Amino acid sequence: MRIGVISDTHLSERAVKLPDALVKGLGGVDLILHAGDWVSPEIIALVEKIAPCEGIAGNNDGPEIIQLFGRKKLLELAGFRIGLIHGDGYRKTTEERAREAFHAERPDVVIFGHSHSPYMQRTDGMLMFNPGSPTDKRRQPQYSYGIIELQEKIKAWHVYYDSKA
Repeated sequence: MRIGVISDTHLSERAVKLPDALVKGLGGVDLILHAGDWVSPEIIALVEKIAPCEGIAGNNDGPEIIQLFGRKKLLELAGFRIGLIHGDGYRKTTEERAREAFHAERPDVVIFGHSHSPYMQRTDGMLMFNPGSPTDKRRQPQYSYGIIELQEKIKAWHVYYDSKA
């Protein structure tokens, strides 16, 4: 199973498309996971044009997105357990908050966002993965998203690009 991973799109209802590099790069994925901060519910339809999607709400999402997705999920995909959370909050780092949110469940992968910073590290037996942002790179040199392949083992990597057009 090949999964596209995005977070922190921060796009308004006026957005008419996602970046070309993102759409092309996610072509052929089986599923897209969005780790929150969609900002506008209209963005869901843009993502679903690429592939089916599952997500959670972030701290910049309104009641409609919160009601649709919730704030935390534990998914079973291709025999692996995937935790999905935005990672916002106070005290500690975004990664620490995301990891601690799934302390009891101990999933194979925890996908989180919030910081807009690509991150991948194995901690306490879990792969901690932040795709960065495909549309709001903030202090990062490039926009980014992630790919996770679930086969006998978990393979994950980031994809970077320069233009959000």
